Amino acid sequence: MNKGNQRLLSLDVFRGLTMFLLMGEAARVYASLSTASEGSWLHHLMIQFHHHPWNGLRFWDLIQPFFMFIVGVAMPFSYKSRSAKGDSHTTIRNHIFYRCFLLFLFGTGLHCVYNHKLVWELWNVLTQLSFTILVAFFLMRFAWKWQIGVSVGLLLLTEVLYRVYDPATPFVKDANFGSYLDMILMGKLNNGGGWVTINALPTAAHTIWGVVCGQLLLSERPAQQKIRYFLMAAVVGLILGYALDLLQITPIVKRIATSSFVLASGGWAILVLAFSYWWVDLKGKHAGVQFFSIVGMNSIFIYLFAETVGHQWLGGFAKTFNHGFLGLLGLPEAALDVTNALLVWGIMWYICFFLYRKKIFFKI
Repeated sequence: MNKGNQRLLSLDVFRGLTMFLLMGEAARVYASLSTASEGSWLHHLMIQFHHHPWNGLRFWDLIQPFFMFIVGVAMPFSYKSRSAKGDSHTTIRNHIFYRCFLLFLFGTGLHCVYNHKLVWELWNVLTQLSFTILVAFFLMRFAWKWQIGVSVGLLLLTEVLYRVYDPATPFVKDANFGSYLDMILMGKLNNGGGWVTINALPTAAHTIWGVVCGQLLLSERPAQQKIRYFLMAAVVGLILGYALDLLQITPIVKRIATSSFVLASGGWAILVLAFSYWWVDLKGKHAGVQFFSIVGMNSIFIYLFAETVGHQWLGGFAKTFNHGFLGLLGLPEAALDVTNALLVWGIMWYICFFLYRKKIFFKI
């Protein structure tokens, strides 16, 4: 950690790695590799880069929790930096309101881009993040025990809402409390995907836990003690989350963010933060970390770019030349799709690198 500006390099790396993986999805790297590797061991590996259809936990199910958790970790650092520059709490609070308003607009706007028409859909991570940031911000000035208490309360409230709505089968796809609420809010369900808007309520715990971890990192406690606290919290989250699922109390379902899912994914997020902090900031292992950290420095920009221009235009633009030239070699269509996806992934990373070199950082 740089004591002068309190910037945590490990956090930049964690955020950058998460965004880099999201860029890979937008570039269709995982989809193309899954298709090209049908029947091989690689195909079984690539399944981990797709969301679980319902009850279970795959690697890709952790990416959104990582994103929301990282935002929380960064909030105490941002608050301290702005306070040091003379900004009052009221000024910072108003900026948070403005930021959340923009995130809500970006999130709902992305669904319009996906559908090529004006729609009212609230499933995007940015829309949900606009809520979780507000909750976490208003809890920041309370003691960590209160913050943890509220996060647990949000999980319990979610459990109650689902179980009261349907005591017998509370977690059935498209027939649960979240789906019922979506019909009220939007008059539609998520096209068979099972995603629900009320996910913002339980996943606020991810952002709250991120804030608590960020405050711990900023504290004067010894570094090894911080690591121990992280590991203890991670183990508790992982044990509780997986135990609720294995004991068939509450299934792990990412698409409706069940309490078991939030606990397990939160445990993984804290564990990754602990490892990143230990490896990058304490051990000083900086070789290659800049590759990811430059992506993390423009996280909101590259997410919006990847989900719009990158996903809908850049892939087709690159395909014209990639398939045109490599197609002359007689490569099969699946191989051409993989090389095109990797090319688009590389172009998006280079855009982040270009912005970094020019010291251009988009912030809201």
